[in-house]
Formats: sequence, structure tokens, C-alpha cells
Amino acid sequence: MFMLCFLSPLIVLVLIIAWAELGEPIFIQNRVGKNKRPFTLLKFRTMHINTPSVASHLVSNKYVSRFGRIIRALKFDELPQLINVIKGDMSLVGPRPCLFNQIELIKQRELYNVFSVKPGITGLGQIKGIDMSEPEKLALTENFMIENFNNFRYFRYLFQTLYGKGMGDNLKRNF
Repeated sequence: MFMLCFLSPLIVLVLIIAWAELGEPIFIQNRVGKNKRPFTLLKFRTMHINTPSVASHLVSNKYVSRFGRIIRALKFDELPQLINVIKGDMSLVGPRPCLFNQIELIKQRELYNVFSVKPGITGLGQIKGIDMSEPEKLALTENFMIENFNNFRYFRYLFQTLYGKGMGDNLKRNF
């Protein structure tokens, strides 16, 4: 809750700019949560409204807005997910939540017990630059994170994310 209050001026600024450029600043989508339960993910919109509902790495760059490229690079598009954390749907650190249509990734995550924890805003897969286009590699990395999780690694993953590690799905090719 503190982080949400502390970041509220930044959130309002991003909200206003995203609204001015895209019309609908908040992106809402059903994602796979802990124990494969659906939850509603909140993000700042970075793509135009007519973008197909598929994983980011499958979407053409033409759908990403100018402002969207900037807020993705700064990771500001993830700020509304703090509400998901407060609601209990997500954690700050955990496997990035996937879409229900990412069948191969879901199979790999089931195999490696990744759905046993809440999804996170950041995680080891994201820090290492592994996107959802590599389902087995991502699930193995996430399993390693889960099996070796402790307070030190939790804060390490947060700091690595804040200081630029992990560009996330599709961002590398957006620049």
C-alpha cells in the first residue's frame, strides 16, 4: 500500500499521458494465476486498442504506441499491478502471469510446478531476459526461482529489476 501511495504522482502522470495518446489508459486482461485460477491483470496500456489478444512476443511493433515504448522501457506499464498485489492476486516477485491461450507454456509450467505460487510483477525469467516464447527454458528458470526462494533472493530480484535487468517480452525488438 505504501508503494502505491508513494508512486501515486507518477501513476497519475502516466495515466494522463496514456489517456491522451490511446484513449483508454488501463489495459485489463484475464491471466493465469496461482493454482491456474484466473485473475484480472491491470497494466497501463502500451498498445493500440485493436491489438490482438496474444502474448507480447507475438505482436507486431506496429501496435505499440510511442508512449508505450517509453513506459515499457521504464517498466512503468507494470505500476497498476500493485493493485493486483494488494488484492492478493499477485506478488511483487514470482513467475510472470501468462494468458490462457499460451498452451505450451501452461503445459511446461504444470510440469515444473510453477502454478504453486502467485505470479509476480517481476521474476527470475524476466531478469534473465527469457520471454514466454521459450516455454521450457522459462518454466525451468521459474522452477529454480521457486525451489531456491528466500528473502535475500526476493530483494535481489526486486533490485535487479529496478536497476534495469530484464527487459521483458518483446521490448528488446521495440527499439
